[in-house]
This record gives sequence, structure tokens and C-alpha cells, in this order.
Amino acid sequence: MLTGIQIKKIRVRLSDFSNPLFLFDNDADGLCSFILLQRYLGRGKGVPIKSFPALSVDYFRRVLELDCDSIVILDKPNVSEEFFAAAREVNVPIVWIDHHKTETKVPEYIDYFNPVYNKKSLSTPTTVLCYQVCEEKKDLWLMIVGAISDRFLPKEYKDFFKEYPELGVKSKDPFDVFYKSEIGKVARILNAGLKDRISNVVVMMKFLMKVRGPYDVLNEDNKNSLMHKRFNVIEKKKDRLILKAKDCVEEKVLFFEYAGDTSMSSDLSNELNYLYPDKIVVVIYISGTKANVSARGKNVRKILEKAILEIGDIRGGGHEMAVGAQMNLSDIDKFKEIVKRMA
Repeated sequence: MLTGIQIKKIRVRLSDFSNPLFLFDNDADGLCSFILLQRYLGRGKGVPIKSFPALSVDYFRRVLELDCDSIVILDKPNVSEEFFAAAREVNVPIVWIDHHKTETKVPEYIDYFNPVYNKKSLSTPTTVLCYQVCEEKKDLWLMIVGAISDRFLPKEYKDFFKEYPELGVKSKDPFDVFYKSEIGKVARILNAGLKDRISNVVVMMKFLMKVRGPYDVLNEDNKNSLMHKRFNVIEKKKDRLILKAKDCVEEKVLFFEYAGDTSMSSDLSNELNYLYPDKIVVVIYISGTKANVSARGKNVRKILEKAILEIGDIRGGGHEMAVGAQMNLSDIDKFKEIVKRMA
């Protein structure tokens, strides 16, 4: 969690921004972080980050296009030096809030907030950190959505469950809530919406800026019909792939490869890890000569670190039990060998 001093400093910095550009990771944790802060301030534009593993300099042009005076980076572990240089050149201030360990050397002039580097180190989802800043009780449900999407159940879930018992389930497992409840369905709807074309993502963001509560997302109408349509498409695709992946279960690992027009590796690896919690799950999305890997399970970050040492040409990172990486397709067999050896 953030310290009281950090929370106050973030609030002061945000109050100075007239039209901030929120750049957030392309998942529900990142999206809900943005929505919480945008609703708190009542201003600012949002753009999901799809570059991997770092926030690339290409996104800086959006500052100029949207006439923004500042940048807030949310839930992104790494930022390119070129991005920082571009902001420094025109004196655009940056606030960066995250909960991953970073490989980026953070310049002194960046306001960087990350509880992982506090004395009481804890990787709390960025949505929870942003809720600390906002303290808007009416938006508690948004914090729950972002948190359970990142496999974290905050203590405030008890308060949410008291207010909306019909939307939750009694469990201490965040993925029970994610997969078995109506508030979990809200999270899955938002994740699916982020996989739509950018014009529809913009419509969804504008809708969420004004939404009153979780039922406005759950109950389909003309304001959210695009979100529900995308959710239904993504769920059907995901269910078909999950069915195929079940045939790939081995003694200690599950390797599943797929291709297609939609990457949903994080969603697949999360659900497969939920179904097979004792196995190392590796989902591989093949795109040309590259392979995007999403891995879940015990000590997968150590496995990835070992693979980077032995193979070299791999980019990625993450948490102890959840990582993402990109590598050459020709290195996949070697990567599998390392996973099996360490599983």
C-alpha cells in the first residue's frame, strides 16, 4: 500500500494538472486505475498501452494530439528512455504509479510511486493504490473489479459484499470472485472490451467515466451494447481455446500454443491456472516469428529469469507467480526445456 505521505503527494501533483494524459496498462487493473483517477479529478484523457514490455516513445505523440499538459502512467512496469527524453524536452511533468518491480532507471525528475519499494513491500494492484488516492466510496466497486482482475482480494471486499451481496461470493480466493460472481463478470466484460477496436474502447471509457454503479455495466442497454457484444465474442473464443488447452495437461506443466486475430494469453493463462493450480501453465500466442508468452504458477518469475540468462533474447517480467514475455519463435523449445527442468 502507499504511505500517507505518498498519497498526499499524488493528490497535490494531480491537482496541478489541467488536462493530464493517463497512459494505462491494457487490462482491467490499468483501466480501472484510470477511471478512478479521472472520475476523482473530473478531467483528463485516457489511452491504453499496448507496447510490450515497455511504454514506447510512440505514445508521446498523444500528448500533443490531445493537448495534454501532463502525463500519468498507470500499472506499467517499464518505460523507455526515449519516452522520458521526449517529455523532458518539452517540460511535461510525469507521475508514475505502479506495483511491479521495474527494470527502468527512473529519472529523479519523475514522481514515481510503487509500494514494492516501500519499507513494507507489497505488490498491491494499481487500482487499489488509486482508490487510496481517491477515497470515493461510490467507486469501491471499480476498485474491486480491478483488484480481482489482478488476483488480489482487498480487505474492502467485505464492505462491497455487504452493499452488493447478490454480486459477490463468499470466498477468500480472488479468482473465485472473478470467475463465479457477477462483479467478476463486470471485470471480464471490461477485459474483453479492451480487446475491441480503438473507437469502441474510447466509447467504453467515456461510458465508465459517467457510470453510476456495477448494474449499469451488467444490464445491457444501448449505452453498453458494444461492450456486451465484444464480451460474448471473446468468451466464446476463450471457451473454445480452454477446451483445447485441457488436452495439453502434463504431469507438472501445461503448454498451450495458439494463433489467430485476437491475443488473450493473459486471460487463458489465468483461467487455466485457476483450473490447474498445481501446475506451471504456459500459454504461447504465435504471431509471425515472435511468440508472446503468459505463464502462471509457482516461481514462474524465477523460471523466466533463468530463461533470460540461458537464451538471452527474451523481454518480459512480472510477479512471482505471473509473468509475461516475448521471444523468438525459434527459442520456444529451449524455453519449454527450462520450464520442465525447473517445474
